[in-house]
Amino acid sequence: MYTVYRINANSLDKRFLDAVKAMFRDKEIEIAVCEGPDTEKDETEYLLKSPANRKHLLKSIENINQNQNLVTVSPDQLQ
Repeated sequence: MYTVYRINANSLDKRFLDAVKAMFRDKEIEIAVCEGPDTEKDETEYLLKSPANRKHLLKSIENINQNQNLVTVSPDQLQ
């Protein structure tokens, strides 16, 4: 079995270790640790995977570039 965990180092705790031990009970395992990929890049790739979402996002970018269908919000509206 091969499993990849993406987790913030600050979130590592006994529950995580217990979960790994339960998943691989009585088996020898190998653990490799590396810094994860750029989150922003991952989110963009994820959002562009869906054809419908990709079309919507690209249309939104086109609207911004053409200054069309924009919504203006004043700072007062944000409170």
